[in-house]
Parts: sequence; C-alpha cells; structure tokens
Amino acid sequence: MRSTGLAKVAFEDGSGNAAFLGVRTSARGFVWRERLASELKPLATAISQRHGLPELMGRILAARGIGLDGVDGFLDPTLKALMPNPSTLRDMDKAASRIADAIVAKQQVAIFGDYDVDGACSSALLHRFLAHHDVPSRIYIPDRLFEGYGPNVTAIETLVNEGAKLVVTVDCGTTSFEPLAAAHRLGADVIVVDHHQADERLPEVEAVVNPNRQDDVSGQGMLCAAGVVFLVLVAVTRELRRRGFYSSEREPDLLALLDLVALATVADVVPLVGLNRAYVKKGLAVMRARENVGLTALADAAGLTTPPTPYHLGFILGPRINAGGRIGNAALGATLLSTTDDVEAQRIAELLNRLNKERKDIETLMLEEALAVADRQMTDDPSRAIIVVASETWHKGIVGLVASRLVERFRRPACVIAWENETSRGGDGTGSLRSIPGVDLGSAVRAAVAAGLLLKGGGHAMAAGLTVSRQGLAALEQHFQAHLGQTTASASDAAGLDIDASLVASGATAELMDLIERVSPFGQGNSEARFVLPAHRVKFAKLVGEAHVRALLEGGDGARIDAIAFRAAGQPLGDVLMSAGGMPLHIAGHLRRDTWGGRDRIELQIEDAADPRRQS
Repeated sequence: MRSTGLAKVAFEDGSGNAAFLGVRTSARGFVWRERLASELKPLATAISQRHGLPELMGRILAARGIGLDGVDGFLDPTLKALMPNPSTLRDMDKAASRIADAIVAKQQVAIFGDYDVDGACSSALLHRFLAHHDVPSRIYIPDRLFEGYGPNVTAIETLVNEGAKLVVTVDCGTTSFEPLAAAHRLGADVIVVDHHQADERLPEVEAVVNPNRQDDVSGQGMLCAAGVVFLVLVAVTRELRRRGFYSSEREPDLLALLDLVALATVADVVPLVGLNRAYVKKGLAVMRARENVGLTALADAAGLTTPPTPYHLGFILGPRINAGGRIGNAALGATLLSTTDDVEAQRIAELLNRLNKERKDIETLMLEEALAVADRQMTDDPSRAIIVVASETWHKGIVGLVASRLVERFRRPACVIAWENETSRGGDGTGSLRSIPGVDLGSAVRAAVAAGLLLKGGGHAMAAGLTVSRQGLAALEQHFQAHLGQTTASASDAAGLDIDASLVASGATAELMDLIERVSPFGQGNSEARFVLPAHRVKFAKLVGEAHVRALLEGGDGARIDAIAFRAAGQPLGDVLMSAGGMPLHIAGHLRRDTWGGRDRIELQIEDAADPRRQS
C-alpha cells in the first residue's frame, strides 16, 4: 500500500481483479474488489498530475469513467455547459408552440401527473410556470388505489368538461391511448411529457416529448420527468421571447425552479451524470435559499436543520411526499410543492409527516410477511431469476417499498403484488417491481404486455409497475423467469462490493470529507466513495430503533469512529457486528458528516463487514 498525501488513506497494490484485503466472503455474501481497474491506474495518476489533485481524487474520478478532459466539467457541472438545445428532443418545438399559444390566449390548462415524487415535482413545475403567466391550471393526480397509474377516461373527460382546452400529462401518458383519445373527442389538445420507456406506437396527440421514445436521438434518456419538464419550460420561454411576449411581461426565473428538479432527479433514482449532475448541484443551492414554502415546511416538519444533501432528498423529503400517494391523498405532494400559502404548506407538511409514520408501520408488517414467502422461494430454487410474492392483505401503495427491501436482502429482482378483493374488479392485482444493475425490468414488463399476460404495465430498467389478473399470475411468473433468467444470473455472478481505498479511523478528517464532497452529488451512476476500515475492533454495538445497529469502531492506534448500519438488525451484517465481541473486523462503508444534536462529527455508514480470519 502507498500513501496518498492525505493522512491514513491507502490503496491496494494488486491487479484490480484480486479481492480487496483478500475478502471473498463478507457478511452480506460479497466479494470485495478494488473499484479502480488496473488499466485505469495510469489515467488516475495523469488526472492528479494535470489538475493538481490528490491521488485519491484522481483514483475516484478515473474509476467513475471521467477522462482527463472531463474533470473540470464533472467537478463543477454547469447548466450552461450541459444543457442541450431543447429542440433536439422529438416534438419539443410542437409542445413549446402549443403551450405558448395557451399562455398568450390565457387558456385553461389541465396538468395530469403521477402520484410519486417525480410526478408531484413535474406537476408543480408546470403549475408554477403557468401561474407566473396568470394562466389558470388545475393539477390532477390519480388515486393510486382506485385509479391506478396514468390517465384514465373518466378523469380526462372531467378535466375537459371543466373547461380545459389543453391537457398536459407529466411523468405519464406515453401508453395512455384511449384516455388521451377521449380528450381529443371532446375538443381538447394533449401534450405528453414523460420519460418512461416507449414502444413504437405512440398516442395520437399534439406532441409526445419523451427522450425514451424510440425515435428520439437527443441522448437525454437519463432524465427524470421533471428534468424533461424543465427543458419544456426553457423551450416555451424561448418561444414566447421569440414572439415578443416579454416585451411587456416579466420573464420567469427558471433557475429558481431547480429545487424541484433536483428533488425529483434524486428521488426517481436516475443516473447522476451529465445534465442531471448540474440539475442536482444547482438545485440544492436553490433549496438552501428556502424560497419554496412547501419544501421549507416539509423540511421543518421532518426536523431537517442542516443544508440539504442528496441523502436528505432521497431519504427524508422524498418519502414524505410519496406518503400522500401511498396511503393518503395522492394530490398532497403536488399541492404542497406548488402552493405559495405558508399556512397551507405547514398544514400539508405536518399531515405528510404523520402519513409517513403510518406508512413505516404498514411497511414493517408487509415486509415480515413478504420475507417469509421469499425465503421459502429462494430455499426451493436458489437460482430463480425473480422473486414474486402476492397477498390479499397488502396495501398496494406500499408494494414498491417492499420490493426494494427484497432486492436488498436477496440481490435479485423482486415483484410484490397486492390483490384486490375478489368482489372488486375481479380480484386483479397491482404490482411493483424493482431490479438490480444489469437487469432490465422495463423490457420484461413491456414484453409481458405485448404477450397479453398483463392488463397494464410499464416502467424503466430499474423499476416498473403492472396490473395482472389472478388467473394470469402463473404465466406471468414463467415469463419473467424465462425473460430474466440469463441476465439475473450474470448480474448475480458479477455482484461485489467496489472499494475505493482503505482508511483508519483517525484518517476520517474534515480534509478528507471536503475532498470527497467535491465529487458529489452521489447517487445512481455516480457511486459514493466507499472505504474499508481494516482490522478495526467493534468496541460496542447496540440496536437503535427496530432495525438499525449503532457501533463504535477502534483502530490499532486507539483512534475511534462512530458508525451505524441501517436496517441491519436481524440480518447477517447486524449479527456479525453484534457478536464481534471486540474481535477485529474489516468494515466497509461511506463517510458522513453528522450534525445531529448540535454536534459536528464524522461517522461511518456501514455497508458490509468481513472477518479477516475467515478469508483464504
């Protein structure tokens, strides 16, 4: 190992293919690997030398696919450099022209959104933009339990009959043929703004702005819906400027809306690369100004007292907005994010906070039942490509969360289905699917729809949703096993924990944190730096709440660091930590700044552990 110039940080000297610290069997069943491939080590050195960066930074950047000429743009992503010409998206100019027409004529607009964070943010973005131009608009979010995902004929007819001349669907609509045709029959125009995977056939509407439609070559398919909506707003502003509209009107401050785009981008778990990095970086800066009264009220209700980070967006704010769509009023999130009324914002934020607590209780009970079924499935067939579990007693607003937990536990795709009552809609089931890297669920669901195995379905590679009949479940499961078998096996074989460097407790300094944070925001597509604390003793470990394990780790020099393993209680990782008995363990995880209770410290978020004595 060799020093980086930062105290107590070191790297493996191996080929990049050997197990890091020799760990081939961790508590979670992973092989630990050096993240930086052997062939990229010269690039890492070149990055450090050309840009005057510490060796650790060069290694982190090279391991994440950043070349010599891309370093500055990656470390300081700007909208100016990364924003594409919106017109490169198919149908963008048509959409911008029609929305501009509505603004000039002050036509009533209906905004039909999804009930998740991305849908709520997308709806609020468009609503705020139209409100700036004094254009009347109504947000409609379908009820997850009774209406399901996407536009439906009844809702669309209601919106048009109420006076909407233009219907804009956001984060949905790409496969909603009949509901959108109903709008046309009643004389309203329709624009679809979406990001979900699409088949060749598209709705017959004024415009379908979706970078994931098959004939779109913009290269912006990694955007969430709110990211696409923002590009639409840029295009509309440009069109109104071209028409001379702003010669007598004030232009909107589009940059002030980036807090909503950042929230949606993180919560929808899209890759934090390219334009998405700029969205989140700049959006977090906007959020710190606390100008959106809804977001401010939600942060206060959640007890968030520090500047927001991607972690807070994904795990503190996002779940609370989702809680309305899962077990309460689906429109609460969009209403909160679009309101300018402080009193209303506080009321909704407190309600969403309560709903989120109820959601956690429901999720705990459902997860216990789902895990019991999944354990039996995996025991009977350890090579199965996907876990499929279903129950009449489960809340269909929570199935996606439970699917995510099953993926965490078994490291393979999962589908969780909540059956309707037999007397309601014939007993159909609403399901949510979550995947692992390398396994495309969206294509599997689309293939199932094409084969007539589903009543409804759609999504993207890592997450999807479906509606299936009881009679069709067996055939659907066979389809998934056949469609995903090879890719799941390959992805499972490749499963490992990538390590950036080893570190002793005394090396977790503010200097190191400043360095790591330069590479943020972290998330899908930009993995957070992961360190191993080699041969550190667990001085004590205790349960926190119902699911977490908190520990104190000590290095050979006596230096200590606080650590926590989330949702590890009762799991192999938690068992290893709780039973360590002062014996040294290799412990892997991410570093976090912790300011809870007024203290300012650095702690390790534990992801895995390994017993050095059990490695070959």
